[in-house]
This record gives sequence, structure tokens and C-alpha cells, in this order.
Amino acid sequence: MKLPNTLKTPPFLQKVQWVADPVGYMEKANQEFPDIFTASVVGFGDTVVFVNHPQTIQEILTDRKKFAALGEANRIVQPIIGDYSVFMLDGDRHKHRRQLVMPAFHGERMRAYGQLISNLTEKVFSQLPLNQPFLARTAMQEISLQVVLEAVFGLYEGERCQEIKHLLPLFLDAFWSPLTSSLFFFSFLQKDLGAWSPWGKFLRQRASIDDLLYAEIAERREQPDPERIDILSMLMSARDEAGKSMTDQELRDDLMSLIIAGHETTATAMAWALYWIHHQPEVRQKLLQELDTLGDSLDPMSIFRLPYLTAVCNEALRIAPVVMLTLPRVVQERVELLGYLLEPSTVVVSSIYLIHRRKDLYPEPEQFKPERFLESQFSPYEFMPFGGGTRRCIGEALAVFEMKLVLATILSHYQLALADNQPERLQRRGFTLAPANRVKMVVTGRRAPQESRGTMITAPAS
Repeated sequence: MKLPNTLKTPPFLQKVQWVADPVGYMEKANQEFPDIFTASVVGFGDTVVFVNHPQTIQEILTDRKKFAALGEANRIVQPIIGDYSVFMLDGDRHKHRRQLVMPAFHGERMRAYGQLISNLTEKVFSQLPLNQPFLARTAMQEISLQVVLEAVFGLYEGERCQEIKHLLPLFLDAFWSPLTSSLFFFSFLQKDLGAWSPWGKFLRQRASIDDLLYAEIAERREQPDPERIDILSMLMSARDEAGKSMTDQELRDDLMSLIIAGHETTATAMAWALYWIHHQPEVRQKLLQELDTLGDSLDPMSIFRLPYLTAVCNEALRIAPVVMLTLPRVVQERVELLGYLLEPSTVVVSSIYLIHRRKDLYPEPEQFKPERFLESQFSPYEFMPFGGGTRRCIGEALAVFEMKLVLATILSHYQLALADNQPERLQRRGFTLAPANRVKMVVTGRRAPQESRGTMITAPAS
């Protein structure tokens, strides 16, 4: 079978390039073969067809007869999320599990999270020292992790909550760089050579987190509380068609999926937004003017509806998409894409990064221009930071809501600046793209109350 526009670089070298510099890899391939190319990357089998043409992506994500979103195709993330996560399920089982979880991220439940998000943001930033550099990505992770722990677990305090808050960042930061991320992509590196070895350390940290999750599940089973409305309680009370409840393993795997997907990506997106807002002072000024129209009462739903804030968040998600690809689809019957015939079993992915950099959709794609989202509307296959189709991110609504409230709270109460003039760049962090230097910033002062917003309360120079 002749695959479309196969890259000529030797397969193993392609795999190394894909792990080390996925952005450079995709850009170079796209320059040679726009719209569609065949690559040899790790994680999806020997070869995978990359597509970044909007109408073709729509066909891939919506034609379920020709393209299947098989859970098995996500096998690369199994060491973290396990075998029974919603990511690994197919067909009706996948649909049913999504239906169980979705209500937690919509409607009244979302509004209930509003004050929680604002309070957590204020708590984290009030503890930052003035005029001393901090990492915005780390601060955002602290906020988003606590939001997820309260929304998913209903954990507000206590020893177990503190242990999870301590262990999870350590567990995830082990895969901050492309080098350490390579453990997931090359199976020959997955050797447990003791606690000092990278994979051995990963396994032991995972086991420690699992112990905490299973202890929480066991406690809930022994002391059920019908008044609790967190996601774990919802999942534990759910029953399938046969009246069976989820097993401990299924609960653990879904919890890990929601924790990882629910706070890692949101933290990165918020850090990027802070970077661009302060990299371009005129953007910050426009945001402050818009926020000031709300007065002193920063109502969460009023913030959520602000048009320029929405445009800034969308542009941050466009120019620096946290997730670079949609989850893979597998061809089910012979199909033609962009003039090329694909045979059954061919793996196809849609490149979110490349679709967001198309010059015909986004003129000057390297420039941060929120106005493009005020002047134009983009289809779900042109702007797709949360993926698409049946595997679209479950937590999208909460992520966007959280992103807007955190940014509004920070900008309304604090004066920040970038700590240096070094431009941030996209770097692999596990399966995502993150700011390589984690966005170094400083808090230079508190913003004055609404009635005297023309002035700024600043700290003395240190």
C-alpha cells in the first residue's frame, strides 16, 4: 500500500526527532507536504498519516463508519491511566462512561466552582513574595490541581489531600523535558532498575499515588454519603445496564485520567495566557479596561461572557495548543483523503498544532492577535484546542471557565511583569506542549481598588 507523502528521513531518526522536538518535526514535514503526510513516529504504530486540512479533519472526526476512535490506539498513555480509563474504552462502553462524567462539567455544577476558583487563585497569589521571580506554570498548576481535587474528589483538606497535592506534581514533573518524556515512547527504556532509575522511580511514585486513591475509594465504600456531589461519588453510585457498579480499578483509572487531563493542560494554557498578556502590554491594557466595566463585584458568569477575555483565551489556545494532536482514528474501510487512497487499519491523526498555524485561516499565525477571534468565527475543525468528535475533551467547559476566572482574578488584583526578555518556546512535556522555561514572572504590586484604578500599589524595589 502506498501511503501519502511519506517522509524520507529514516524511521528511527524520525522517532527521535518526534520525541525531542515535535513542533520542529511537524513544521518541517508540513513545509514539504502541506495538508497531509505520512510519518514514522512512536505511539501510534509504525506509521501514521498526519492531516491538517479542515474539511478532511471534519470527515475523519465525524464519519464513524469509515474512521473508528479505538481506545487501543491510545495505548501509549496506559502506564499512567491504566486499562479501564475512558480513554481506553470503545463504542457503547466509552459513550456510557462519558455520559456519567459529563454533568459534572456543566450547568449548576460549573457555577458552583466559580467562587472556589477565584478564592484559590487569590490564596496562591497572596503568598507570592513581591519583586521575586516565580514560575507561572508552577503557580497555575497549584491552582488547577486544587480545583480538580475538590471537583473530582471532594477533597478540601486532610492528610490524604495534602499527600496527593505533594505527590502529583513530583510525579508529573518527572516528564517535564523531552529527554525524560522519552521513557513513554521507547519501550526499551521502561526497565525497573530500582528506585534510582527513571522508570523505577516512576513506578514507585505511581504506586504511592495509587495507594492514596484506593484508600479514598475504600473509605467511601465503607462510609457512603448520598449528599456528596463530587465526581468520585457520582461514579461510585452509578450502575450499568446490568445494575453493576464500577470496580475499584475502573474508578482509579478514570480518576487518574481526570486528574491528569483536568489540571495539567489547564495549568499550561493559563501560563501561556499570562505570558502573552504581559508580552504584549496593549493586550493587558485592553483586558483591564474590559474587566473594569464589571465594577468591584467580579461575578463568575459575567467574567465568563467578556468578549475580549474570551478572544485572549482562544488566541492563547490557538498559538500554543497544549495538545498537539487529536486522539488517533483507525481507517475501517477503504477511503480517499485529499486524493490519496487509505486502506483499512491505517492510523490517522489530525494535527491541532498545524491547523492552528495555517496562514489561510490565521494570517500571520506567529503573531498573538486576539482580535482575530472578534473579527472571524472558526469552525470546530479550524480551531480545535480540545480535540474533536467523540473523543473531544470532557473537561473543556471547566477548563475554559477556570482559565477566564483565574486570569480575571489575577489581573484585577495584581500587577505582574515578565522576569526576563527571553521569549518562551514550545517544548514537549510528556504528551503535551508546554512553555520551556515555565514563564518566569514577578509580582510588582497589588492593583488598587476600583474607585482609584488609575493608580497602582507597588512594592519598594528590592
